Amino acid sequence: MTASPDVIVVGARCAGSATAMLLARQGLDVLVLDRGQHGGDTVSTHALMRGGVLQLQRWGVLDRIVAAGTPPVRQAVFHYPGESVRITIKPAAGVDALYAPRRTVLDPALADAAAEAGADVRFGTGVTDLLRDDTRRVTGVVARDRAGRVLQATAPLTIGADGIRSTVADAVGAPVLRRARGSGGAFLYGHWDELPVDGYEWVYAPGTSAGLIPTNDGRTTVFVGTTPSRMKQVRSGASTFQVLDDLLRSASPSVADRVASARRPARLRGFAGTPGYLRKAWGPGWALVGDAGGFEDPLSTHGITDALRDAELLARAVHASREGTDGEQEAMAAYQAVRDGMADHLFDVVDTIASYSWTMPELRRLLLEATSAMSEQVERLERLDPAAVDA
Repeated sequence: MTASPDVIVVGARCAGSATAMLLARQGLDVLVLDRGQHGGDTVSTHALMRGGVLQLQRWGVLDRIVAAGTPPVRQAVFHYPGESVRITIKPAAGVDALYAPRRTVLDPALADAAAEAGADVRFGTGVTDLLRDDTRRVTGVVARDRAGRVLQATAPLTIGADGIRSTVADAVGAPVLRRARGSGGAFLYGHWDELPVDGYEWVYAPGTSAGLIPTNDGRTTVFVGTTPSRMKQVRSGASTFQVLDDLLRSASPSVADRVASARRPARLRGFAGTPGYLRKAWGPGWALVGDAGGFEDPLSTHGITDALRDAELLARAVHASREGTDGEQEAMAAYQAVRDGMADHLFDVVDTIASYSWTMPELRRLLLEATSAMSEQVERLERLDPAAVDA
């Protein structure tokens, strides 16, 4: 099998599908390949911050998330030892609520929007290698579907949106420009029934974090996080549910009691911890978006928002290159610069929070700084001209 689209996107989750949707809306012939299945689940915090909601709303996708029964979040509660602080999420930037859709809701909504825009979205087809010309410029991909059939697709641009273990980033040798100082946090999480929550609830205590996040089907995502070494020590000989309860109870006995009284899931999922990084985001014939290009510790709950940000920034760069506003290299270098400029402040703050080496007064200062960094990103997204990529 062969194909010759304008753009190949490797990965059809939120970063890849959003990128494909925006490029297809520009009139480009876009081929999207993903080894998984439509609507499949993946490890995720689910939480969208204001920048992510802003983009989904501007793209006309937020209505699908709301229609799927995703509950609006209009306040956040921060639980500290001996104190809880309630904050109202005020309407701003055209956003009056936050949302935390399951990835089984968000990803297919974006993939469907990409297909409706004209993209050829193919699931069950995994990319195994990249094609190159004599100058080593990437010219396409080699992929294989579940029936064993081989696809060779060529395109002027191949975009890696295939996560932390990106095949595209590995194949091009995308250098890491920044790496977090620590090892990142380790997490356990699951989806509880019959657990009422007051919006987003975040729990912090020395060496431990946790969260309660309302999501689809009346469920609440519950997570606990700590250092990988402590998680390994606590998990020795204990069930995952016992570990979650022990860590949560050490941080907030009252929250742990609420979780214990709810109906727990059949199993928990875990994340062992990965140091944050920012990779070079482009090269001859290739570009990276989402976790393929940069990763923050899940404790930021900003990963999905970052992925949507990258999709928009890259789509704008492609638009500028196609319209002759900038040359290809100039446009892609601008994409890298703007992405890094938006990411740097939050990257540093999250790196420190994820180390769990703070005192409680230091943590409160860091959380305020993280909020400030997120607000800076929203302000920069607001200033972008929506005409270039929005529907």
